[in-house]
Amino acid sequence: MSTTSRWIAAWTIAFAATTLAASPMWAGQEEQFTPEFKAVRSAPDPKHTPKIVAPDTVKRGQWFDVTVSVGAGSDHPSLGEHFVRYIALYINGAEISRAYLHPVFSFPKVTFTIALDEGGVLKVLEEPTHSAAWEASKPITVTP
Repeated sequence: MSTTSRWIAAWTIAFAATTLAASPMWAGQEEQFTPEFKAVRSAPDPKHTPKIVAPDTVKRGQWFDVTVSVGAGSDHPSLGEHFVRYIALYINGAEISRAYLHPVFSFPKVTFTIALDEGGVLKVLEEPTHSAAWEASKPITVTP
């Protein structure tokens, strides 16, 4: 075996060993954080708890607004290093709308215009960049 062949074989083995044995560099968020970090939070926090403004009762099929702001006690910051990624709206566990927010240029407040066929529980989920998602809920009644 020539010196060049040995060099190519050694390089190939070293490359394969380091590339295939190492964990991927592109690991997602779910692989980077502990279960405590990923757990959805519902305890009140002045800067992270979503605030839901919606009527208690609506007519079936009639459009109405649900306004969600992040920070029940004060506004959540919208900085390049810490901002709200998205705000999602659910009814009885099914996601019905979601808004993605841009850092710096998006204030963490969204108004969804929706119509419902049946009542239940509106739930809002918001995810900031430095912690797990936060949630809040509000019961809503639908009349005929």
